[in-house]
Formats: sequence, C-alpha cells, structure tokens
Amino acid sequence: MDLASLQKSLSGKGKLPPVEQWDPDFCGDIDLQIKQDGQWFYMGTPIGRKALVKLFSGVLKREEQDYFLVTPVEKVGIQVEDVPFIITQWRNEDGYLVLTTSLDDEVVASPQNPVELRYHPAHETWLPYVLIRRKLWARLHQNVLYQLTDHSEAQQTRCPVTGKQVLQVNSGDYAAQLGYL
Repeated sequence: MDLASLQKSLSGKGKLPPVEQWDPDFCGDIDLQIKQDGQWFYMGTPIGRKALVKLFSGVLKREEQDYFLVTPVEKVGIQVEDVPFIITQWRNEDGYLVLTTSLDDEVVASPQNPVELRYHPAHETWLPYVLIRRKLWARLHQNVLYQLTDHSEAQQTRCPVTGKQVLQVNSGDYAAQLGYL
C-alpha cells in the first residue's frame, strides 16, 4: 500500500474509526516516520498538510512497542521515534487541565488520560507524557511544561528512584506529576 492509496481509502471519515476492533493482515512496512518533535515524514520528506497527518493519526494503532496504520483490510508498519503526539497547548477549564496536541486532539488530565513520568535517555531527565487514546501517548512540549510549572506545587512525595520531590499540577481531583525537583 502506498500513501496515496491509504489517503484515498480513509478520506470522508468524520470521527475516529474503531481501529482497536480491526485486525487485518500485515502488508509490510512503509517509509513513514513520526519524529521526536511530532513531525510526520514520508520517504524522508515532511508531510506538510496537517489535514493529511490528522487523517493518518486517526488510524494509528499501537501493538506492544510497534506502530501501524490500519484500515479494515490492511495494516502497515511505521516508525515512531518517541511517541506519536506532542502536547502544544493547555488551558485550565473550571479547575481541570485540558491538554491539546499539535493535531488538535484534546484530553483532560485524569485517571482516564493519566500523566506519567518517563525517563527520557536523549534528554537525560524525566519527562511527562499523557495518554491520548488507545495506547497512544503524547509528550508535553517543553514550552507547555515550563508554563505548567508556574501553576504547579512541590509535594512532600518523593520519587522512589531519585528521592527528589515531585512537582505536580491538579486537574480536578487528579494530581498530574510534571517532574522532580
């Protein structure tokens, strides 16, 4: 399957398709990469049309550590350097932390969309990630993280690995950990 065929088979869909219910035959890998900064590339060239990237992100599926674009009849493998989404905006809405990806997906930090700290070897630090949907995560962009730290509080809780204090921001009754001091 090539990119144009996949785009044609997906166009016209309004809401997210139920990819978690699809288990088509694997058709091989395509040269599509999602870079660490969230930019999508096909055959080494950036995909400049946001609408096309949003279309493909709607059929993105993760199985174990592998990522695929799926339709009801085909599944192709793609490469993801870190996670497929980047949180580029946030807002406080009635005491809830609403996070928005660069592709306009919105989630509220909560037990259903938890924020989790992961050690990032390239940055040699712990970074916050949030579950967007069906095993697909986003990393908070550095600017968003800096903005949120202005609204966070240091806690008495300590990291079991480093022993450092936890920095967190509240979203309703949910405490989202942003990092360690």
